[in-house]
Amino acid sequence: MRANTGASPVEPRQRLSLTSDDAGKRKSFRSRVFKDSVKPFYISSQDRNSSCKLSTYLVLVTIIILGTLFTFLHSPAVYNTDHISKEGSRTTFVDSWIRDTSTSDQRYISHVDVNWDHISEVIEKLTDQNEYQGIALLNFNGSEIEQWSLFIPEIEHVILNLDHVSNNITWESLYPEWIDEEEEFEVPTCPKLPKLQVPGKPRLDLIAVKLPCNKSGDWSRDVARLHLQLSAARLAATARGYHPVRVLLVTDCFPTPNLFTCKELLVREGDVWLYEPNLNMLREKLQLPVGSCELAVPLKAKENWYSADARREAYATILHSAHLYVCGAIAAAQSIRMAGSTRDLVILVDDTISEYHRGGLEAAGWKIRTIQRIRNPKAERDAYNEWNYSKFRLWQLTDYDKIIFIDADLLILRNIDFLFEMPEISATGNNGSLFNSGVMVVEPSNCTFQLLMDHVDEIESYNGGDQGYLNEIFTWWHRIPKHMNFLKHFWEGDEEEKKERKTVLFGADPPVLYVLHYLGLKPWLCFRDYDCNWNVDILQEFASDVAHKKWWKVHDAMPENVQKYCLLRSKQKAALEWDRRQAEKGNYTDGHWKIKIKDPRLETCFEDFCFWESMLWHWGETNWTDNATAAAPPPPPAISTASLSSL
Repeated sequence: MRANTGASPVEPRQRLSLTSDDAGKRKSFRSRVFKDSVKPFYISSQDRNSSCKLSTYLVLVTIIILGTLFTFLHSPAVYNTDHISKEGSRTTFVDSWIRDTSTSDQRYISHVDVNWDHISEVIEKLTDQNEYQGIALLNFNGSEIEQWSLFIPEIEHVILNLDHVSNNITWESLYPEWIDEEEEFEVPTCPKLPKLQVPGKPRLDLIAVKLPCNKSGDWSRDVARLHLQLSAARLAATARGYHPVRVLLVTDCFPTPNLFTCKELLVREGDVWLYEPNLNMLREKLQLPVGSCELAVPLKAKENWYSADARREAYATILHSAHLYVCGAIAAAQSIRMAGSTRDLVILVDDTISEYHRGGLEAAGWKIRTIQRIRNPKAERDAYNEWNYSKFRLWQLTDYDKIIFIDADLLILRNIDFLFEMPEISATGNNGSLFNSGVMVVEPSNCTFQLLMDHVDEIESYNGGDQGYLNEIFTWWHRIPKHMNFLKHFWEGDEEEKKERKTVLFGADPPVLYVLHYLGLKPWLCFRDYDCNWNVDILQEFASDVAHKKWWKVHDAMPENVQKYCLLRSKQKAALEWDRRQAEKGNYTDGHWKIKIKDPRLETCFEDFCFWESMLWHWGETNWTDNATAAAPPPPPAISTASLSSL
């Protein structure tokens, strides 16, 4: 960090440094300049006429050298302060010298025109500004800095310059796809971002930063933009005492929503955003790695974590558009309780989930909230992802401070309550620089929900679903170990040794994994005798009898009155038999198709029409239908459910 007055394409910055060696050199330089500069005044009289021109020249050189000396002596290495009088401010010689001799880094330049009317309106909201001692200005150019002095003339202006990140630090290096979480070969470390040196005086009451936003590129994954925001946060977090610190961001793209949160937004006028951050929470966030290049939670986390207000924390999941995941959600609730957590369990359901199935969810311990679905505007009609933006409703659970969202197709094998200590968004890595939203920490907020809704027509999801969209909003996220969202999946490139290690992890007792995520055909949609993914060639990468058995162990621990919600419909039984026959025709080498099914659910029928074998006569025909199986079992007495307000 160096002294500066700001930067722009017209008025670029000068970056000065002052190491101990430099200081010594400058002291020596100062002595030498003094000795050299006084020599002309002691020239003998007989030489004065002949050296008149030379003397004049030396005087001019002396003045220039002394001016340069003055610059070095009065320009701190970290920041430059303008002492503003009541009559206004003036640009000092130091300011002009820096602006005229500097260079700039194009990555940090913001091309947004500062709307000073909006600045004025925001400043007027600062009713306590008469008590302010200092304002820090970062990434503004010289003319903008002079304008700032007119808006708040009574306080000291600290002009900060941040050393820029080297060009070899990219978003991919901050958010690598893979790190050695087990530290078998190396200890993962994050690249270091230059930090601002905090001035001792004056006390900073307002920190103003101008952010770049290249809308023609991937602006939300811009290293310079992140660097500036983190620098402002670190500067604010150094405040001592109880006085509030405000952070003002000038940007035409929305700031990182989970660094300075919308709950901390005091006012916004156009491109001007004024925050009053919770400094304690901000300090905790800044203790985390700068990206996902290091684990934010140790691989072996301490499971016993004390919460100051556990009533404001909950596990949450969502069901919409189909009842097929009801059994999975019931098993997930059972696994949370078996792991020892007593936090609330909240499930969001829409009107397509019948009263009958709501009864099972409530019996399993879920607190039911009824929502209206949110359509993905980019999805095709009746596509799998048509309504998956409904997940945004999680941010409307504002009676909780923290939510651990879990997909309904996973089991909690070990207590993960300690994740409530983590900020939004904490999740496992997925692919590239992206996170997996199957397990993630969320901080409910109506204004964050509104942010998500405001951009659904503008922002493209990389996978067409909610996970891709959330990754575009929350680009600043924190990596938790993959053991906390371990996918039941054997990748195509997995060696046999790696497959064996995964299988051991699936079946370990006591468990090693915290969370096991069931991809592919779900255990409750299979017979319990073996994993039915074996019978479909393109699904065999998801097949594991060991993981399958683990799920059924949790199922068998569920109360009998909720196990009935895991019974198979006739259509599903027919589908399983069809797949088995196809595997038999293909003579699959795993041989699972030879196993005789003993699952009692094969013979259990709760529908008016339950001759599933007869469905196979016309299975796969274009006009085939199973309308006879569409009727649901008679519902129990009506169950009262809570509704999310304003939906």
